[in-house]
Amino acid sequence: MAKLITNAMGLEFKNPVLTASGTFGFGEEFSEIYDLSKLGGICSKGLTFRERQGNSGIRIWETPMGMINSIGLQNPGVDNFIKHELPRMKSYNTIIVANLGGHCEEDYFEGIYKLNESDVDLIELNISCPNVKTGGMAFGVKSSVAYNIVSKVKRICKKPLMVKLSPNAESISEMAIACEEAGADGISLINTIQAMAIDIKKRRPVFDNVYAGLSGPCVKPIALRMVHEAAKSVKIPVCGLGGIMAAQDVIEFIMAGATLVQIGTANFIKPDVAIDIIDGLKEFMDREGIDSLDEIRGIV
Repeated sequence: MAKLITNAMGLEFKNPVLTASGTFGFGEEFSEIYDLSKLGGICSKGLTFRERQGNSGIRIWETPMGMINSIGLQNPGVDNFIKHELPRMKSYNTIIVANLGGHCEEDYFEGIYKLNESDVDLIELNISCPNVKTGGMAFGVKSSVAYNIVSKVKRICKKPLMVKLSPNAESISEMAIACEEAGADGISLINTIQAMAIDIKKRRPVFDNVYAGLSGPCVKPIALRMVHEAAKSVKIPVCGLGGIMAAQDVIEFIMAGATLVQIGTANFIKPDVAIDIIDGLKEFMDREGIDSLDEIRGIV
């Protein structure tokens, strides 16, 4: 019988399949469809220290092989998350990951202080946010800037810390190494890829912010390459995401070096797709005579 239990960052996951931030809310709606305890973990909707209303205008735009979103980190804020959402999430009996973003260092620090005293199991630090105090460049573009924020956060963080990398980084390998050297317990990648859409009748961009985040199967080859680069560069666990739609995609990411994976856009297409993926992973391992994912992890 294939063993899907995965140990990473000091935690034991029932299996390597988590749901990605921003695509699963806080799990409540999906809990009406299937037993969430079957998941390896759930990543919360992206949180900020204070509540955010998100972006104006159109927020979702479908593409032939994915979707573009311009949600703008709409969320209830860390305090409301801890008080109202987290107790229910803990009842799902799986690993709970709090995804935390910020637009200046203080945002991250205040959020970390609050989450330190909560029941979350793991913090996923989103460094794709623009640093408003330095002209809007994202923390996750230059490795030196990423090192600075991750090292400062790690010094005060009491939870395992996984850093979510931007595909816009100047060098994924250098970025992964910088995060490892700064003390990160793991990294996850990729975040959405900057894209745009144009309304030809209105002769203007679809989104008020002009550019927005592309996800879905169209980004998988890029994500797979970046996960492979990162996994070859660091010793800490890598969580791979980007365009995963089926068990085969998960196997590819694991062969590229991922320890864990996250399912994102696919949740909008088939709400219980994560269960199909977990079952498909077991079937592949049994069929191929693989007892543990360690046998195939990073073999490429």
